[in-house]
Amino acid sequence: MLPTLWLSLSSVLIFHSQTRMLQVRSIKTPRRQPSLTMCGTLEAFSGASMATISCHLLFLNTPRSHPYSHQPHAKPLSHGRPQFQSRIRAKPTSASFIKAQAEAQKEEIVIVGAGIGGLATALSLHRLGLRSLVLEQAESLRTGGTSLTLFKNGWRVLDAIGIGNDLRGQFLEIEGMVVKSEEGRELRSFRFKDEDESQEVRAVERRILLETLANQLPPGVVHFSSKLANIERTENGEIILELVDGTRLFTKILIGCDGIRSSVAKWMGFSEPRYVGHCTFRGLGFYPEGQPFEPKVNYIYGRGLRAGYVPVSRTKVYWFICFNRPSPGPKISDSFVLKNQAKELVKNWPSDLMKIIDLTPDDTVIRTPLVDRWLWPAISPAASDGRAVLVGDAWHPMTPNLGQGACCALEDAVVLARKLANAIKSETESVEGALRSYGTERWPRVFPLTIRANVVGSALQWENPVVCSLRNNLIIPKIVRLGPLLEHTNFECKSL
Repeated sequence: MLPTLWLSLSSVLIFHSQTRMLQVRSIKTPRRQPSLTMCGTLEAFSGASMATISCHLLFLNTPRSHPYSHQPHAKPLSHGRPQFQSRIRAKPTSASFIKAQAEAQKEEIVIVGAGIGGLATALSLHRLGLRSLVLEQAESLRTGGTSLTLFKNGWRVLDAIGIGNDLRGQFLEIEGMVVKSEEGRELRSFRFKDEDESQEVRAVERRILLETLANQLPPGVVHFSSKLANIERTENGEIILELVDGTRLFTKILIGCDGIRSSVAKWMGFSEPRYVGHCTFRGLGFYPEGQPFEPKVNYIYGRGLRAGYVPVSRTKVYWFICFNRPSPGPKISDSFVLKNQAKELVKNWPSDLMKIIDLTPDDTVIRTPLVDRWLWPAISPAASDGRAVLVGDAWHPMTPNLGQGACCALEDAVVLARKLANAIKSETESVEGALRSYGTERWPRVFPLTIRANVVGSALQWENPVVCSLRNNLIIPKIVRLGPLLEHTNFECKSL
């Protein structure tokens, strides 16, 4: 079958390119890295391609994981921000360590990044009786972006940390999905409950999710305008952080939740995420009198181009357009230009999509290059290095084709918090061992999902007319089954 042949060839090519880019590095080797890059965030969109791969997926079977601001509550760490070249330094000498100890503010746990992973980790630790400090480089919560889709594994985590019901009432439950061709012909439809009675799917506004997480934290936990400049490891394994304003923090545990361009991941020896050859436009259509759509995900597949839309609430509809591009291209900040570019791509597609885009406020339209990082065993660094550890996109950025980026970040948060709390409260278990255990448990979960999301997305971006015809007339209508494509949403999570 063509998909099987394509998969085998693409896997070999991707493995070859990855192994050339990545280096095997000892976690004990001092690190000297170039200037830090701006942290980014990759929002997940639900399963934009679940309905196009055969029921067995042929290539991977993801194992299940096991159980086991608003700004009144946040403040800038300090004022005045002199600019200087950001850098990452290796271990300091004993003299510099002694001086740093005397000058640095001391914190038990520092989390870098107040995105979904960072705030969920802080809240999970808080529920378990542990205080943390969250450093966010922006001046407020980064509530830009549009929407993300959470499946039942994400909702189980939100229930475990006590905010699931706060969010459910604000967003529609999505009953199923419809797949159409670019001409508007329906290829297949599914109901989620028919495949899995326990399934729960909702599109959630990123802004509201972040604010809900932040509002559950004690005052003073999140500090804004706190951009990381330097990381130093002391001789006894503890960590000194320096911010661009000169503030120094001394911490026993560092948790990197700073997104796909993570400075903490770079310091730990991780490669930059790899561009996968596609970009996506996203937006949030606004219907002040109420949107007219059924609570279903709607996908439209063309040649080298796909789109989708899903109702979020009574008045808002999320949409996306994914298109092939050999390089990410220049960054465009003019939202009016972005909106017109998006409309030009689908100008001859079903009118519902064009109307949603027309009703989208310009300032909600974004364009994002899709990237991921494959965590090859024995090649990629571990999730933790001593008392430093990564969560979410900082560790395992993945493409949004399965809608699992945010869900996996939420899973990471509760698993890490439990292990860390047990270690801190135990007289026998070490923190380093707990962080290693977290990485050992989470890697078999996130690595296969990253590959699967990449392959599914690449298959849906085919431009070959023969392959696209087979997809639309055989694979989707007659072969694909939704149930096996939702197995990765099984995740057990007890309340914290």
